Amino acid sequence: MIRDTFRLGGELPVRRLGFGTAQLTGAGYWGPRSARQDARDVLRRAVERGVTLIDTADNYGPDIAEELIAEALHPYPAGLVIATKGGVVRTGPDTWHIAGRPEQLRAMCEASLRRLRVDTIDLYQLHRLDPDVPIAEQLGALDALRQEGKIRYIGLDTITADQLEQALSLTGIASVQNRFNLLDRASADVLAACERHGLAFLPWFPLSNGALTGEASSALTAIAERHGATRGQLALAWLLHRSPVLLPTPGTGSLGHLDENVDAAELRLSEEEMKELNDL
Repeated sequence: MIRDTFRLGGELPVRRLGFGTAQLTGAGYWGPRSARQDARDVLRRAVERGVTLIDTADNYGPDIAEELIAEALHPYPAGLVIATKGGVVRTGPDTWHIAGRPEQLRAMCEASLRRLRVDTIDLYQLHRLDPDVPIAEQLGALDALRQEGKIRYIGLDTITADQLEQALSLTGIASVQNRFNLLDRASADVLAACERHGLAFLPWFPLSNGALTGEASSALTAIAERHGATRGQLALAWLLHRSPVLLPTPGTGSLGHLDENVDAAELRLSEEEMKELNDL
């Protein structure tokens, strides 16, 4: 039977279908997407619908997504887990600069603490490994923040299976966030490693970044119609059935689309349907 919850770090329970905040910002993750009140309404609706895991990053906006979370939800309800990310500086739409020096990571984390209005960030994820900084130094900086009580759990974003094993040899890791969806399973080996170690895997672009509405969607239509569901809902249901460690966090700026995404957690796929989808 499909499990609807997961324990981060083996102890912190969250519902597996969460909410991502990237779509609350403008094109290229730059500036606001719409009126701040609209974004706050979506965040509040997510929590009303039972979402307990919100995934964000300091460079969404930049700063805007974290600020919106605090404006909409602080003081936070019991059981709400906020995951954010640091290690990337954005200077324009779709313009990234990796910044993994220990002093940079500390400054980013402390800025996120202020914006989110918390003393401890439940899950702090290294947005990208900096190739110019030894991994031991990057993780050492996060480990120091954890020992100081500013981080509860450490996560990694966009890594290989070998990098994950190296990271685990250096410190405790609670989660991985790699691209993974019905049409892109290149990180299957990373998912397998997460299963072995009991780590959460937060797949980004869980809806294939819109590809499910193109030609590739035709193979999904029959199964979706059987359930009275959309192709996007089917793609999310596939992730929830694919592995108990997968925690998709689809994002949207629309109340209607939010409800549609949350409803996907109610879909139950048969073994035959999963085989059809796995064979795509």
